[in-house]
Amino acid sequence: MKTKLLFFLILSVLTASLFGQNKKTIDSLLAMYQNQSLDTVKINTANNIVNYYMYRSSDKAKKYAFELLDISKKINSKKGKSLGLYQLGVVYNNLDQLDSAKYYYTSSLELAKDLNDPTCVSKAYRGLAILEYSQGKLNEADSINDMDLENTIKHQDSMGVALAYDFKGTINQNKGYYSIALANALKGLHLFETLGDSIRIADCYNHLATVEHNLGNIEKAINYNEKALEIYEVYEDVYYQAQILNDLGIMYNLLNQEDTALAYLNKSIKKSDEAKVLSIKAASYTNIGESYIGLKKYDLAIKNLNTSIDISTSINALRRIAISENKLAKIYLLENTPSKAITYATNALNYAIKNKNISIKRVALRNLSDAYSKQGKAGLALETFKRYHTLSDSILNKEKIKTIEELRTMFELEKKETQITLQEKEIKTLNVQAENDKLTKTLYGTGMVSFLTISGLLFFGFKQRIKKNKTEREKQEMLLKQEIAFKKKELASQTLHLVQKKAFIQELKENLEKIKKSPELFKVEFRRLVLLLKKENAEDKDWEVFKSYFSEVHNNFDHKLKEIYPDISEKEMRLASFLRMNLSTKEIASMLNVLPDSVLKSKYRLKKKLNLDKEVDLNQYLSAL
Repeated sequence: MKTKLLFFLILSVLTASLFGQNKKTIDSLLAMYQNQSLDTVKINTANNIVNYYMYRSSDKAKKYAFELLDISKKINSKKGKSLGLYQLGVVYNNLDQLDSAKYYYTSSLELAKDLNDPTCVSKAYRGLAILEYSQGKLNEADSINDMDLENTIKHQDSMGVALAYDFKGTINQNKGYYSIALANALKGLHLFETLGDSIRIADCYNHLATVEHNLGNIEKAINYNEKALEIYEVYEDVYYQAQILNDLGIMYNLLNQEDTALAYLNKSIKKSDEAKVLSIKAASYTNIGESYIGLKKYDLAIKNLNTSIDISTSINALRRIAISENKLAKIYLLENTPSKAITYATNALNYAIKNKNISIKRVALRNLSDAYSKQGKAGLALETFKRYHTLSDSILNKEKIKTIEELRTMFELEKKETQITLQEKEIKTLNVQAENDKLTKTLYGTGMVSFLTISGLLFFGFKQRIKKNKTEREKQEMLLKQEIAFKKKELASQTLHLVQKKAFIQELKENLEKIKKSPELFKVEFRRLVLLLKKENAEDKDWEVFKSYFSEVHNNFDHKLKEIYPDISEKEMRLASFLRMNLSTKEIASMLNVLPDSVLKSKYRLKKKLNLDKEVDLNQYLSAL
């Protein structure tokens, strides 16, 4: 017994400093592991060894995970079996062998439920949720994650709650609910900081970077990713180093700093090789191709995109292949080789149709339309462009529904938070009453019966008046919140209507340019399209309606801004309004019919005009008005 207790104490110390001591720690663990007899202590040691190697060496992690499972079977430890099965699920998930990962996660969950072990149940739920998420099944992932969150809250598992909130943020980010994603990710970060878990803090930084990227805040995204990278380097976590380096490459591509992007992406490839993660390696080669497109070095771009396709083919990453094929089509259009562009765009389109991937389908259709136009096939070009236009409309409608749904979800969350606040106030009132009761007993003991009776009556009457006023105030607040929620929905509708209208006008203009090149199409279509364009342009009331709703929802934001900066232009006011709504750079670009780079430049000019210091965040400043 003394020997076992000693092993447990040593194991606890090693576990607490496992990642801090790195090489020294793993050597100690391996030495202990070799000398231990077959018991639960050896199971725990094997588990810590697996954790150490999980993102450092997938081969070693796999080896010790199987040994962990084998030891558990020999001593008939069901908890050990569940743990070993879970660890194998993680290993195979990291190796992109998803069927095997699902088998081990599901087996682990069944055992954990039989044992009624909430910690093991939570681990298995988390693994299955991540698996569904990695395949793009966001609703399934969210449902499993909610079960995990409920389980961890019920059993007061602070770490599990933090992980569930963090992952809920990631899921909502992929759904396009960026405000909700940000709120959940920050909840997770706060809990991890309270627990002092550095590696999980790094994970949160990575997730927050993705949200900020989608909101168009590229510099914030870079800052979060750099913080995460520092932590992953300390922990020698090569898997996530590869991921972060790839993400940084994407960010710098968006800023048109291709040389910086290439430096990060080449480092990502080295780390991917070290971690043996082909999916990240393929993504990095795709992004290197994008860098060389920006530098107009098309031969190098083609070479790297083909390398990405070869790697993606080896792991059956069909989505990654289609993305690279669309980029190759783009290059061949730039090189005026439409026949090759058609081949690659058609391949991407076939994948998108089969897998119902709207974003890839949209890019493929646009590439095909441009390629047919370059070949002088006006009929095919127009037909394909109409398909592209119809799909773009459907995307805008989905974005409209998504925005309204996010507003509705946020309203529900605000309602719940208000109820919690009211409950807290009630508790405070009861505490005050309890103190008064205590005082009443003390005074009663001194014989002040008459005084207390009168005071009690006065207090009761005063309390009744407060209660009545409070009820009325709550009713007014609820009505006001409902009215604001309705106006927010209307504002979202008006905003997205503007997006649709402006995108439609721009596409019509582009289509007219193509029709002019063909006399036959010109005769048939020109007059009708011009009339339609004039009709759309005549509807100038959209912006005025938008401003009206925006002013009501955001407390006369435009008037406040004009009071401070009288010389602000209507165009700058429009940009400031969109930023106040937390629209992303891409969304604003679509609304204004400009490139995202143009929006970034306009933001810079607006910040300069408002005389804001470099370190002041423009979005936060406008939100504070």
